[in-house]
Amino acid sequence: MPRTGRLLGLTAAALALAVGPVTLHLTQQRHNALPFDLEAQYPEGKAVPGGEPFAATVIALVEHELDSPSGWRPNDFPLWGPSLWADNNANRQLGIIQAVRESVRVLKDHLTKVSATQFDLHLVQADTAFRNDARKLWLPSAEGKFREGTAALRAYVAGLDATPPTSKPITLRNVELIRLFQNWTDLLGDAHANLFKRQEDDGSTVPVWRTDDYFYHAQGFAHVLHLLMRAVRREYAPTLADRSVVRQLFDEVTDALSRAAALKPLVVLEGAPDGLLANHRRNLDAFVVEARQKMYSIREELEK
Repeated sequence: MPRTGRLLGLTAAALALAVGPVTLHLTQQRHNALPFDLEAQYPEGKAVPGGEPFAATVIALVEHELDSPSGWRPNDFPLWGPSLWADNNANRQLGIIQAVRESVRVLKDHLTKVSATQFDLHLVQADTAFRNDARKLWLPSAEGKFREGTAALRAYVAGLDATPPTSKPITLRNVELIRLFQNWTDLLGDAHANLFKRQEDDGSTVPVWRTDDYFYHAQGFAHVLHLLMRAVRREYAPTLADRSVVRQLFDEVTDALSRAAALKPLVVLEGAPDGLLANHRRNLDAFVVEARQKMYSIREELEK
């Protein structure tokens, strides 16, 4: 019996080791799909205050991460944080909040503001709240501050719908939209550098346990930007109506980022370029680079 018990124990442990990663993989796949239908909520032809689709998308993005069964992961205890074991979603969420921060900053600084006009106060509050330390457990917690950010964006949307409006709408000028794409190409440039690099800043080779960190952090960028690309296309639909080239580029960028956001290997492999195994960082980078280059083309078209 003792020998049988040990055998059963070893078998149970082996099954747990096999089933655990597969379970995490499948639950992460389901979590990555955001249940938010922008086109259904804001169909083309419906009068929508400028700024509402953008803000509503950010709210949906952040609240989905906060309200998921596992919640906000980067400030969890070490086994579930961004440094050990089940860290994929934690690193992805760090990428998500960084992309959200930069996008909301541009919404505040440029898309809704012209020259010497004042900032929208709700967007100032949202921008400030989203910049809280994503790894902070309390005093204040990351979750609490990020919920303050979404609450400020809800107040911003309510102000857009008020009569008269008390929030500042997106101006729909090309010069401000160019600023947004400048910001996004900078984010994707950072993602590309981490997906392609072979050495850390100290000169050491990128260790195998860091490759998936870079993969999921970059994927967090892609997740945010592919959804906000759809929001921006809806926001600027009237000004893009007669610009078929720009609309096509929008669709191609959105498609590339959507594919990047959906990649979910069971294990992130680091195969050689001429080897039999995949190199998932390079695979993800192909979509990131495609989106970045086509964003440059959008900028060129907008500058004409």
